[in-house]
Amino acid sequence: MATRHSVWTARVLTLFPEAFPGPLAVSLAGKALADGLWALETVDIRRFASDKHRTVDDAPFGGGTGMVMRPDVVDAAIAAVHSAGPLIYLTPRGRLLDQARVKELAAGPGVTLLCGRFEGVDERVLEARAVEEISLGDFVLPGGEAAAIALLDACVRLLPGVVGAPESLAEESFERGLLEYPHYTRPNPWQGREVPEVLVSGDHAKIKAWRLAQAEDITRRRRPDLWAAYVKSRKE
Repeated sequence: MATRHSVWTARVLTLFPEAFPGPLAVSLAGKALADGLWALETVDIRRFASDKHRTVDDAPFGGGTGMVMRPDVVDAAIAAVHSAGPLIYLTPRGRLLDQARVKELAAGPGVTLLCGRFEGVDERVLEARAVEEISLGDFVLPGGEAAAIALLDACVRLLPGVVGAPESLAEESFERGLLEYPHYTRPNPWQGREVPEVLVSGDHAKIKAWRLAQAEDITRRRRPDLWAAYVKSRKE
């Protein structure tokens, strides 16, 4: 666990360090970064290539299209920066990232993220370094940078002091095993559409019950997998 005086630190190994901080420089994450609530270090993997051309990839053994990131170069980059916290490789074949894992990562000292390119990273370095593999979903990106930014944005907002009203986090999607209920604000009406009457009733008990019912209905219709797990947890 991170100590009270430590700063949650993200270390990103990438061939494109200029991609960072990117969106992490704005909004909540950007303000928290400027305020020193978390730290970001980027490492150019190409710096650890040993030849004059700074070669980081080579053709795959066994043939096939594309190139593979070399284990010696990737390992040297990891050795130079990895310290506390998990070492994570962003890849479509990894475990699907969920809010529970985000909360675990945010509660620790930080993370080191490995961003792949080409056809990926030589398997041997992943095995040697016991790298955790994480995916954002069943789709393919050109590299791990966008996935790394998404993971970090999800973690940073959970760090102490980042969100102004921490209690608001308890009502969000996945916190109770449900998707979040719908939200409404002024004007009312808008383009002939009215806000649900219960939300302007002033009856907080009825509002709470309505929001739970809406969250349950949306989860049941849109995410049968989450709904099944929610029903099971309630029975237990």
